[in-house]
Amino acid sequence: MHERDVESHLVKRVKELGGEVRKVEWIGRHGAPDRFVMLPTGCCWVELKAPGQKPKPHQQREHERLRAKGQIVLVLDSIEAVEEWFA
Repeated sequence: MHERDVESHLVKRVKELGGEVRKVEWIGRHGAPDRFVMLPTGCCWVELKAPGQKPKPHQQREHERLRAKGQIVLVLDSIEAVEEWFA
């Protein structure tokens, strides 16, 4: 399984719930999450990884900066992790 498989599943599940997923390109912010998820119940940032992969230190720092500003940042590395988030 690859990161793109996790992404495809995330997009499918979000759309089933009436939401949208946007791929985000950050100018001047190395390590920021790569997806913005909008659901009727709220929004969050998502970092997608291949199974077993963890965010690199620079990504972890950027995620913590966003969380310190009240943002929700998720790291999802499998279809099971996507399903757990929706449970």
